[in-house]
Amino acid sequence: MAYRNPVPTVDTIIELIDRPQRPIVLIERQNPPHGWAIPGGFVDYGESVEGAARREAQEETRLNVELIEQFHVYSAPDRDPRQHTLSIVFLAVARGEPCADDDAKAVGLFYHWDLPTPLCFDHAQILQDYWRYRHYGQRPLLS
Repeated sequence: MAYRNPVPTVDTIIELIDRPQRPIVLIERQNPPHGWAIPGGFVDYGESVEGAARREAQEETRLNVELIEQFHVYSAPDRDPRQHTLSIVFLAVARGEPCADDDAKAVGLFYHWDLPTPLCFDHAQILQDYWRYRHYGQRPLLS
């Protein structure tokens, strides 16, 4: 019997702390599914999720991030149209000028009132949960 398990991924919400009002960094994906996304990707075999979060952020934005906390895990089976993944989402801070790299077509700085569209995967929900936490201290509910 062949077992199929969800694939672990990470996403890192990066606040630029050297900018007014601390915008977040999003990338425009070069590969399908196309659209805007939180920097992240797959956890490599033998890699910690924290290491994967730092690596993916650096590969896609050229920023060295400081992880602040593990925010939440998103695991809806349909969150990624390619396959069943689960994402461990981290909150991080960074300084500097982000630059699109690796599989990022573009990079942008955004505030909660001007998010780009379309957002990939379940990133609209993740960012809504993040803003609620950031502004009101309310963590996402477990479903």
